[in-house]
Amino acid sequence: MNIDKIRSKEAFICDMDGVIYHGNKLLKGVPEFVEWLQKEQKKFLFLTNSSERSPRELHQKLKRLGLEVPEDHFYTSALATGSFLKSHSPEGSAYVIGEAGLINAVYDAGLTMNNISPDYVIVGESSSYTLETVTHAVNLVIKGAKLIGTNPDLTGPIEGGIAPATGALISPIEKATGSKAYFIGKPNPLMMRHALKKLGAKREDTVIIGDRMDTDMVAGIEAEIETVLVLSGVTTLEEMKRYAYKPRHILDGVFQIPE
Repeated sequence: MNIDKIRSKEAFICDMDGVIYHGNKLLKGVPEFVEWLQKEQKKFLFLTNSSERSPRELHQKLKRLGLEVPEDHFYTSALATGSFLKSHSPEGSAYVIGEAGLINAVYDAGLTMNNISPDYVIVGESSSYTLETVTHAVNLVIKGAKLIGTNPDLTGPIEGGIAPATGALISPIEKATGSKAYFIGKPNPLMMRHALKKLGAKREDTVIIGDRMDTDMVAGIEAEIETVLVLSGVTTLEEMKRYAYKPRHILDGVFQIPE
């Protein structure tokens, strides 16, 4: 680990769950880390594969936890999904299983909601996920709707354990239809290109900090961005050894970064 190399980077892409907070609890040293980013005038973006919340809701969540981070420092898989749809089918329609962050992003991309004959079935994390909505999605895909997942994560950390995420929730639809979902979020290079463009940063001047080997670290490696794995989320050192690739740096948490 070369902490000075991490500190010298101009831009920081940070995952949120398992890096900044668990559920409604800030992780160790996060206020100091955010203060350091701002004091050092670093470019930074909180990049999350979760599609539930909008940047405004994420801003408000951190504010409740005692952190003041402007809305333009957040980017989600829902926004990346909206950008993808806007460039591929700006006048299309969709059946969405997801929360407000995803539904708003789809609307903002110019698509309309359609539960009869949509162009897309889009799945994100959702409290309204039921056998009824999954059955309806299965039949829409069989009729020709294209299947999109906001992210491939199988689980996400919550206080007291883990919760199934989009990759797990969309799996029954894939298996029942024989269709393979197209996932927009990390490690899809699309998400990383959008993040770098939003930051106005070059990949060689950027570091990505995350807690997942299968999304955050793959995203960084494939985008040729310096990778930092933190052990404050879902990945342990033992689990890390199972992968064919490895992060450039390993930290216990972001509290180690500020000088």
